[in-house]
Amino acid sequence: MRRRSRLGLAAGIALVFASARAEANPLDTFGFGSRGTAMGDAQAADASDFSANYYNPAGLVHAQRFEIAVGYFRAEHQLETNGRNNGVDPVAGLVGGLVLPGRVFGVPIAFGLGLHLPDDRLSRVRDLPQTQPRWELYDNRNQRLYLAANLAIAPWPWLEIGGGLSFMASTTGSLDITGEANLFNASQSQLRHQVDADLTAVRYPQLGARVWLGKRAALALVYRGQFALDLNLSARLYGDISHLTTAYYALKTASVDAFLPQQVVLGGSFLPIDRLKVDIDFTWVNWSAYVTPVANLDVTLAIPPPVGGWPAGISPPSVPAPAQVVPLKMSDRIVPHVGVEWLAYERGKFKGFVRAGYEYQKSPVAPQTGPTNYVDRDRHTAALGFGLRVDKPVAILSGDVRFDVHAQLSVLPDALTAKVDPADPVGDYVAGGLIWNLGATMLVGF
Repeated sequence: MRRRSRLGLAAGIALVFASARAEANPLDTFGFGSRGTAMGDAQAADASDFSANYYNPAGLVHAQRFEIAVGYFRAEHQLETNGRNNGVDPVAGLVGGLVLPGRVFGVPIAFGLGLHLPDDRLSRVRDLPQTQPRWELYDNRNQRLYLAANLAIAPWPWLEIGGGLSFMASTTGSLDITGEANLFNASQSQLRHQVDADLTAVRYPQLGARVWLGKRAALALVYRGQFALDLNLSARLYGDISHLTTAYYALKTASVDAFLPQQVVLGGSFLPIDRLKVDIDFTWVNWSAYVTPVANLDVTLAIPPPVGGWPAGISPPSVPAPAQVVPLKMSDRIVPHVGVEWLAYERGKFKGFVRAGYEYQKSPVAPQTGPTNYVDRDRHTAALGFGLRVDKPVAILSGDVRFDVHAQLSVLPDALTAKVDPADPVGDYVAGGLIWNLGATMLVGF
């Protein structure tokens, strides 16, 4: 009986890691840098600083000088079901990057790096049963290290093209337990365990182009590739049972730790009057390619009966039944983004900016009327930001210094999830909430 509990413990430890999260890139939800976030992430045709490493790598070649940036943001979740906070972890960390422009045979080129470094952990996976309500697009799926490297070129003054690779971090590992289990006196059991875990990386491509329609307008097209972080974990338990027999238990899981669908962005940036910029993006997200976040298990259990049979009251455990995976249906979405920037103050070396933005994402998750509970709601996101630019603040600095701050609020309106089966163990529930995101960025041009 006690041996059964220890085998169950081993299986449970492995299963803690064997789950997937959906959208896994923190930049897709919270933006990259305070300027882009404040303008509703409508930056495909506008970004020309370090943030172009995410929004559109073609924009890197528009930088006038070497630039380096660093910033920080923190997003707090207040997501609830039936009025109870679901405890979704905050997302916080450093953002930054650099742009290094130059020329080759007179043709402008640029190299860029972009980074998001979480300040709590580099990667996290948490498993919940598919029947337990969880915020599929937000629940701990943004605890990720992100890195992008890109090259851009401007073959003609009106055309900029660029591309590169983005990297995301994931975790793989194994658990081994060996030793002796005493069925009759648990305190005499001697078990040893060993955990082996590795941080791995997955690469996916991104490409972009920007066309200038004079000095007051530009159009852009961006492609971001799909990626899936495979999670393959194993647990093995081998040992002696009270000198009666030897048990061997092996569990292997194969699942997707995180999934990000491919995206295509069409954007425009316009300057209707000298002091006002308007940016608009439309992002197509291929959610229909989503992979159901439930692990496939391969279990081996071998416990030969002892000579003379099992003692009275002792019975060996049986192989657990495989999980019945219910497919999760998701639909492709087009997400609109709009942002504005107003040059509110200009005197001498100083320029002050006021920014605002809005985006709307209709939930891609199908209604959860059956046994699964992948919770999601339509998301309305509004943002506000301010920027200060100082040109040549000191004699030894030929460029500029920029300070930007942002505040972003996402509202997920309460809505009812009604179950078809009146005997559903979870039952109907109301879900919704808020997400706050505050941050700041500083950029220096040399």
